[in-house]
Amino acid sequence: MKCMVLMKASPSSEAGVIPSERLLTDMASFNEELMSAGIILSGEGLHPSSAGIRVHFGADEPQIEPGPFAETSELISGFWIWQVSSMDDAIQWAKRIPNTDGVHRNVELRPLFEAEDFGEEFTPALRQQEDRLRDAIQQQQQQQ
Repeated sequence: MKCMVLMKASPSSEAGVIPSERLLTDMASFNEELMSAGIILSGEGLHPSSAGIRVHFGADEPQIEPGPFAETSELISGFWIWQVSSMDDAIQWAKRIPNTDGVHRNVELRPLFEAEDFGEEFTPALRQQEDRLRDAIQQQQQQQ
């Protein structure tokens, strides 16, 4: 199963404070372990919400809200996509995430939908379209 691991923002990440060299080193080592175990599919850190934009949808035209956004505890500072055998497996890996600087307060684990989760609504034609899109994205990434 695929799982998204969401690193919650902290006051320091929202202030744009760059992690220490030690934390960056520890994270790089952890990512190497994830890669060696065949777990990591992708992962990135995010700039503070002050560099972000929200698009709000309603009855009228979408509305644009520039960051920064309130409620730091609800914001995300980074993510991974992991391929794991179960949520228990993801939990065991998440417990090992380096917190050298002591800034990580919460990490959220969320399973990604798989095709079979959508039931009959995900018709064979939609599955074929999804497969074509995934293949095209993968080819595009390989060309970069």
